[in-house]
Amino acid sequence: MESPASRLGLNALNFFIAAVQTGFGPFIAVLLTQQGWSQTEVGFALSIGTFTALLGQLPGGWLVDRVHRKRPITTAALATIAASALILATLPSRGPVWAAEVLHALASCVIAPAIAAITLRLCGHAGYGERLGVNARYASLGSAAAAALLGACAWFLSERMVFVVTAALVLPALIALYSVRAEDRAEEETHPALLHPRERRRRGRPRHPFGEPALHVFAFATVFFHLSGAAMLPLALGELARTTPQTGFVVSAVIIVPQVMVAALSPWAGRLAARLGRRPVLLAGFAAVPLRGVLLAALFAMHPAALPLVVIQAVDGVAAAVFGVMLPLIAADTTRRSGSLNLAIGALGLAVGLGATGSTSLAGVLADQFGVQLALLGLAAAGAFGTAVIWLFMPETIPAHLHRTPTRAIAA
Repeated sequence: MESPASRLGLNALNFFIAAVQTGFGPFIAVLLTQQGWSQTEVGFALSIGTFTALLGQLPGGWLVDRVHRKRPITTAALATIAASALILATLPSRGPVWAAEVLHALASCVIAPAIAAITLRLCGHAGYGERLGVNARYASLGSAAAAALLGACAWFLSERMVFVVTAALVLPALIALYSVRAEDRAEEETHPALLHPRERRRRGRPRHPFGEPALHVFAFATVFFHLSGAAMLPLALGELARTTPQTGFVVSAVIIVPQVMVAALSPWAGRLAARLGRRPVLLAGFAAVPLRGVLLAALFAMHPAALPLVVIQAVDGVAAAVFGVMLPLIAADTTRRSGSLNLAIGALGLAVGLGATGSTSLAGVLADQFGVQLALLGLAAAGAFGTAVIWLFMPETIPAHLHRTPTRAIAA
């Protein structure tokens, strides 16, 4: 059973891991630009990280599945991220920066499935959805707090110090990790992902979850979910900048508003997924993406303005809250035979990366050829296609013995 100490430790772990990951966002591009890198060189360095993350999703999930004790491998991944941040702070030249991008990407491919596995051990499959929502709440709060802290650090100190502080944030993350008690586990939990890998093999469990049709359908729809949504905000901000000279506060607002929505809605999405089933919640989250695209296109067709753009970003928060909870939850549903939870999460992470990588290229081509409004509508069409795939082909994945079963309240 999840003790108060483990509950607080898991909350803090999600908070500080999200805070650490925030340091690897736009701050890298700013640092490298200040060091005299060209935009091509900056883009290439960031692409190295993106490509490595794509390649590392499946091996990362497979590795976490093969290791029974998750804390040591999570510790190693956090230490690797700290090392990559210190490399960026002290050696911002080509070779070290490329190495830091690779190390950060590979470590991140391990951390996400490891946290999902630790969460499943603590709360069990029945309480997994709601606990994932709580995880997402604290991750959003961590991202928002880190954005403010690191922004102040860059303003008052230097861009290099951002990465020193990022590395330092790994320390409270490790403290939180080891405050999650190893002996705590859900009562009467039978999900095979919690078995020792040797025990799964002894019982003749399938070695991978790829025989589950629902996993393939969800992965396919996930590609279009992110193909649609990833480029909408950059496209909208670029167009707004043409007509509005001061957009600095807008950039901050459109980042913070979705984080607030995710923090508020994620536990609610997890509870609904447990009570109503996965499909209704999935459909609501997927439908939010094309709705956002249509609203943005309508905004730029009438009168581009900062405040409506910020309000529309709340719709993105709905989509992010639902998807953040449903990805590991559906992975757990579809691995009740194999137990390869983390390999499934890695496969879905690969689908996320493929969609997001293609989104910016698609948006750029459409905007250049047809204008921003039609580009946004094109992205919305991709999201509508993903929603249709969920509607027509995605089966309900919640196990029968869990459907409409009231779950124990999980305190935040």
